[in-house]
Amino acid sequence: MTLSRKPEALIEPSEVTLELVPKSRVEVIDVNKELTEESPGFCEFPKAVYTSHHTTAGYLEQSICSRLNDSAESVESFVGAFQKLFPPEADYRHDAMELRSELSLEQRLVEPKNADSHLTYIGAGLQNCVTYENDPSRPVYFVELDGINGKLKRRRRTTVIGFNSESLVEQSDIVIPMADHPMDSVNLRDPRYGVFEQLTMLLTKHGIRKGRIDLALAHSEKHAGLTVNEYETLLMRHDLIEVLRNPMRFMAEKGYHMLRDPRAIPSKAKDYAKYDLVQLVNEVIDKFGLSESVIERILDKFLAVPASRFLRMKRSTSLLVSDGDRGDVGSIVQGKYQSPILVQWRKPETRDRILTVSVRRFE
Repeated sequence: MTLSRKPEALIEPSEVTLELVPKSRVEVIDVNKELTEESPGFCEFPKAVYTSHHTTAGYLEQSICSRLNDSAESVESFVGAFQKLFPPEADYRHDAMELRSELSLEQRLVEPKNADSHLTYIGAGLQNCVTYENDPSRPVYFVELDGINGKLKRRRRTTVIGFNSESLVEQSDIVIPMADHPMDSVNLRDPRYGVFEQLTMLLTKHGIRKGRIDLALAHSEKHAGLTVNEYETLLMRHDLIEVLRNPMRFMAEKGYHMLRDPRAIPSKAKDYAKYDLVQLVNEVIDKFGLSESVIERILDKFLAVPASRFLRMKRSTSLLVSDGDRGDVGSIVQGKYQSPILVQWRKPETRDRILTVSVRRFE
């Protein structure tokens, strides 16, 4: 379908928040289908921004979906490749509830063991906020990675704003001090860094009601990336660091357990599993008694690629700004557990990293 719009038909940006109920733990949901039924007037806008309020459900950039032929099956296969890297029930610190001191005893009983979903989200380059050329005839997929916890179906929220154009109102740099560790992650929502305080000041200064804040690593920054996720200590300081050291660490561990207990391998997966590199190498370890240092050297040689290539972590991320149609200055739209996170896998030349902040107004 070709969209046509009269120049005089320009209207104010319009906002809709949808509630989605996944039918399975992993699901690809066409938000545009839901949006057309909820608010058919959205077809009037040439652009739309989609925001997820969650850390285990998000969007792929439009360019990636186009390369995947806008196919739900292709998106599932793309994400599935990263799920193999981060299998459920591996030895994730995040899922060791006895170590989660921030949770009450009652919370530990119901807290989902979903480190695999968080790592798949980060590794596959899912975004909390994406901007698309608006075409209601083409799908826009909300990729859900943890839609069911036990028998409980989660309720998910996504906010969509249709707009005509956007203008850059200010661009500035923010200095982020890093710890003296080659592999590290920084919670940019942490008040100690003052990032959100500065962003709020910029929104107030320019009276932004609806818009977007883009956070990007400066051109000189290397060996680092940005994501939006849950900054839970065990997840970010242990599990993610393990992935940066060896992207196949959890896959290798799961393969090892499968080979020790062949009954753990579903019958349909046996033929595929026996050809998996990591499982084969671990089988050699079992048979010949090789040490862990040997397997580490084998994997290091085979996987001697930067984390930036192996994982699809981005150099930029975006945050939606909205006044919720109240008519006053907007604020950053974010879920309870969402934080922009700066991740590095090699120390910078100085102890600081530079973020370029771009504030944009929707018109």
